[in-house]
Amino acid sequence: MSEVFTRKHLVELVAKKHDLSKAKSETILLDVLADLAKALKKGQKVTLSPFGTFEVKKRAARKGRNPKTGAPVKIKAKKVVRFKSYAGLKNTVG
Repeated sequence: MSEVFTRKHLVELVAKKHDLSKAKSETILLDVLADLAKALKKGQKVTLSPFGTFEVKKRAARKGRNPKTGAPVKIKAKKVVRFKSYAGLKNTVG
């Protein structure tokens, strides 16, 4: 199993690369993520070139099945966040 890249890793990386304290780096990161979430909540697309685009999509109500019993269940409509990566990221990953 591969290691998970966490918020802590990102904070340390940004702090080291930009000669910031970890506390300052974490504050900046959390501010950016909060602003990203606010934009998505307003229905805006968030584009981070050359990374990709985050977007909120509506998912229609549908029928499903309880995995334990096999009984049919109604699944309510909801909003979900989708991410579409750019070609540059796809090429970097492989």
